[in-house]
Amino acid sequence: MNEEKRQHLEFIQNAIIRMNTNSFKIKKLAVTLTGFFFALHRKVSLILTIIIIFCWILDSYYLRQERKFRGIYDDVIGLKNLNEVKPYEMPIHKYTADKDKTLGFGNVLFSKTLLCFYLGLIIVVNIFFIYW
Repeated sequence: MNEEKRQHLEFIQNAIIRMNTNSFKIKKLAVTLTGFFFALHRKVSLILTIIIIFCWILDSYYLRQERKFRGIYDDVIGLKNLNEVKPYEMPIHKYTADKDKTLGFGNVLFSKTLLCFYLGLIIVVNIFFIYW
């Protein structure tokens, strides 16, 4: 592998790591806010549910971006050939649900990991506030 290709892959990996870090921070924020509102009062369950849904949507955005960068990475190393990627190019706009179903926003929003985490959080919050 030549130096130019190695450096391009490194740039893509850095973008993937940033998206992953942002996704983790959103989950951490959702849990922190949930704990904060638990400490307040049960009348805030609707506000907390809205905040969790907002975090869910934002986390889905970052996960979708991460999947697009992974698609670029796979194309650069030759695993998949969805799009032609020139050296040092990061054309995430070429990675759409038309070419890869996993890149659709709905598929990301309702992926197993996000669905279990956020829906579980919403259910726990509402059960807690109903019986508290």
